[in-house]
Formats: sequence, structure tokens, C-alpha cells
Amino acid sequence: MRFALVCAAALIAAPALADELVASNGNDSVRLSNSPCTSKAVLDQLKPQFRETMHDATATVDGQSFKACWAVHGDSAHLLYEDGDQGLIPLTDFKIPKSA
Repeated sequence: MRFALVCAAALIAAPALADELVASNGNDSVRLSNSPCTSKAVLDQLKPQFRETMHDATATVDGQSFKACWAVHGDSAHLLYEDGDQGLIPLTDFKIPKSA
């Protein structure tokens, strides 16, 4: 749990250093942003009290890009996609992108 808080704090407190984190598996990747969730399709799936906790995310799978939002859930990033699909990815899988 402490690591989850450190990751969340890194995204929130050091935007110049880590505006984004990326987890990759081959050509597939998930990119977490520190920006608030802007996907109306995702926000409409959530109760109002959870909307403020969500941040923007994108996933690229088999060359297709998918819009999502995420929040810290224990030691994982809990992703909610526009189509209602969900996923958990361990926070330890995320790194600062090389281009940053």
C-alpha cells in the first residue's frame, strides 16, 4: 500500500518529472497520465463521488488505441475503459517513459 501512495504522490507532486508513466508488454502499452479524466464515456459509468479521483489513460493493444481512466487501487492501477472493460496493472510495472 505504501508503494501505491508513493506512485500516486510521484504523479501528483512531480508533474515536471513524471506527467506520465508507461507499462509495456511487447508492442502493447498502457500510459497513465496525471491529468484528470476527460472521457465522458468513462465518467458517465461512475458515481459522482468517484469522478474526481480518476485520471486520463490510454492503452495500445495490437496497434489499436483505447481511451481509459485510472485510479490507484491498493498496489495497482485500476483502469476503466470507455466500453466498460476494466483492468488492474501492478504499479511496479509502470516506468517513466524514455521520451520524458
